[in-house]
Amino acid sequence: MALTSWEQTAATKRQSVLAAIPEKWRIKGPIPSPTEQRDVTGPYIQQFLSPREIEITETDAVGITERTTTGQWTAVEVTEAFCHRAALAHQLVNCLHEIFFDAALETARVLDDHYTKTGKPLGPLHGLPVSLKDQFHVKGVETTMGYVGWINTFQGKTDDPRYLTHESELVKELRAAGAVLYCKTSVPMTLMSGETMNNIIVYTHNPKNRLLSSGGSSGGEGALIALRGSPAGFGTDIGGSIRVPASFNGLYGIRPSVGRMPYEGAANSWDGQNTVLSVVGPLSSSARGLVLLFKTVLGAKPWLGDPGVLEIPWREDIVEETRKLVQGQPEGLAFGIFYDDGLVKPQPPVERAMRIAAETIKSLGHKLINWQPPSHQTAASIAVSSPPSSPNQSFTTTTAPPYNKPTNHPKNRAYNLDGGADAFQNFALSKETIHTSVVIDTSGSPQKTALEIAALNVEKREYQKQYLDYWNSTAQVTGTGRPVDAVICPVAPHAACIPGKYATIGYTAFINVLDYTSAVVPVTCADRGVDVLGTEGREYFGELDRRTEGEYDADVFDGAPAGIQLFGRRLQEEKILVLAEYLGEEIRKASA
Repeated sequence: MALTSWEQTAATKRQSVLAAIPEKWRIKGPIPSPTEQRDVTGPYIQQFLSPREIEITETDAVGITERTTTGQWTAVEVTEAFCHRAALAHQLVNCLHEIFFDAALETARVLDDHYTKTGKPLGPLHGLPVSLKDQFHVKGVETTMGYVGWINTFQGKTDDPRYLTHESELVKELRAAGAVLYCKTSVPMTLMSGETMNNIIVYTHNPKNRLLSSGGSSGGEGALIALRGSPAGFGTDIGGSIRVPASFNGLYGIRPSVGRMPYEGAANSWDGQNTVLSVVGPLSSSARGLVLLFKTVLGAKPWLGDPGVLEIPWREDIVEETRKLVQGQPEGLAFGIFYDDGLVKPQPPVERAMRIAAETIKSLGHKLINWQPPSHQTAASIAVSSPPSSPNQSFTTTTAPPYNKPTNHPKNRAYNLDGGADAFQNFALSKETIHTSVVIDTSGSPQKTALEIAALNVEKREYQKQYLDYWNSTAQVTGTGRPVDAVICPVAPHAACIPGKYATIGYTAFINVLDYTSAVVPVTCADRGVDVLGTEGREYFGELDRRTEGEYDADVFDGAPAGIQLFGRRLQEEKILVLAEYLGEEIRKASA
């Protein structure tokens, strides 16, 4: 069958990515199917690497910089090891959009020359390979963001002089810190999906279980880091796009509040929409890797290059204050917790991850408070669409007024203010097919008026105020004299998901509406012998809840990572990073 024009363009681009992999790093012979070899992490990918490459690539970001900034490891050997492993990762799960290994190795040589001549590193990330979601512009490297119509253009514009010459603010800061940039990772078309798929890369699978999804929209980042093809990288998050891939791939990731990380000069969907803003944040195999990247970017004073960044340097005093609370001084910590959002009950692996986290917190002597905030249904209705009309479909999480009275809202709200115009415009460039998993309105609904947008912004502000008041009120029940320090909850109803079956962004999008700080902590992996559905009947919240439970198969999900979400109030990044590292380490020790 003859390919259409856009199919041929996509296939050519797809082949060009594979062609950028050196012949010596190409996997010889057929790659087993997902049913034959579902887990390609650990021993499977290691078979293609030397012992030295394994040593380097399985060291976390902090461990790498401890060696590259002191001359123990050269930037070239570290870069080459990660380029090799990234090349293997792409062949196994389709996680890269752009490969520029030659440029990376040249950067590494320059860094090594600098160290030889000066005896000093260029910066705190000297010699550290850092991967980037394919929204960030890098000189000499294309940015397609999953659109066929963006190939050989600058964001769809054929005559824009910024094509292959422009760099995002974050990229400039990473270079100045000594990072080595070497690849850009896959995203779903429009960026709006809990899975990563587009007509160029097709589908990015979960490295721990290739029957399942790597998540989205930073799914390529999640898959690459899970395969240790990168020690750490950057994604973006408007509805869960850092947290979902972090959880699905057994990683740490943080969604900071708006204004902490630079977004200037990066590509995006619906650029200019500001009811619910997308934010930049790191993902890493370790919590301390997140701290390293976050602290380094703030150390570059990004507010001098991005007018949207707040002038808030890294606050070591908050770090020290939080560490004292962790140690039980003077009265320990108090966590809020909720196990489901009242719309979709999590599947067994996620339920178990939540129980492990709760039991760990209690065993450490900290307090656990049942979290009953203003309805998360209201938050979801602000971000996505109208709340469910049937009472048994409500995902209200409290029984106390006024928080349990969601109002009727029109469909397609903050995420679809333009009625899908931006997405349709980009799809029209190539006339490519739109994937059904894209979370945008494709019905051609009218764009919202200025008055409608203003009313939605007021509604969001009022909801944020209600939530803040509730948070403050918990000081009466924590026993610490303070409101809860953080809240834990699921990231999604499932540990990864079956392709095409992502259930809901209800567990993550409310954070974006509130603009709270949220980090993901890896906890466990699905176990077919343990994570089985109960035999007793239960009442369902609605059809989505019933369907999500019905899609769970213990054999299919076996091995999929399951994490939890840990969130605090706005601009509490330092505190949440300390708590994420602490909780993650204690969970790891308890599971050992």
